Amino acid sequence: MVKKLALAITIIGALNWGVVGLFSFDVVAQLANGNAQPFARFFYIIVGVSGLITLGLLFDTLREKQLEHGAVVEPEEV
Repeated sequence: MVKKLALAITIIGALNWGVVGLFSFDVVAQLANGNAQPFARFFYIIVGVSGLITLGLLFDTLREKQLEHGAVVEPEEV
């Protein structure tokens, strides 16, 4: 559930940055009356943390593909 919520927040953040890139309009800053406002900063932090959480999904997917193909290599013990 947390990973799905993090993914949704990451997608919303990515769409916001897409709008910033295309139209030079920051939706979050507009809603918060400026990008330095506490709400905007909080949202930017939440998007960043969500991005880190969803980064784990990438590695989960890679691990699953390796298991499907039987290409898992166990790390050597030192």
